[in-house]
Amino acid sequence: MENILEIYSGTENCPIRTVLDRFGDKWSMLVLLILDHEKKVRFNQIHKTIGDVSQKMLTVTLRKLEADGLVERTVFPEIPPRVEYNLTPRGQSLIPHVQNLSQWAKDNIGEIRASRANYSK
Repeated sequence: MENILEIYSGTENCPIRTVLDRFGDKWSMLVLLILDHEKKVRFNQIHKTIGDVSQKMLTVTLRKLEADGLVERTVFPEIPPRVEYNLTPRGQSLIPHVQNLSQWAKDNIGEIRASRANYSK
C-alpha cells in the first residue's frame, strides 16, 4: 500500500483536494442537484431555482463544472440563442454521493447549529 503522505501531499497531486476544490464552493452541489432533478435546464431556470446566486457566479460555476466534464452545455442555433445544461455520464455518477452528503447535512443541521451556538458562548 502506498504511503498516505505520498498520496495526499501537495495540492497538485492530491485527488481529494483537486476534486473537492470544485465542490467546496457555495453553488456547485446545488447546480448538480438541480440538473439531476430537471435533466435539461436553461440558465435562467437554474438562476431562479437557486435564487440568491448572481448571474456572474452561476456562469463561473457552470463553466467549472463543464470544464471538469460534469455538465454539458448545448447551444441551439435560434434567435435569441437557447442554451440548455444537463449532466454528463460523469456528472450522473457523482449524484449518489452528492445526494448522500445532502441527506447527511439535512439530518445533522440542527445539531450542527446547536454546536456552533454553544461553541461561540
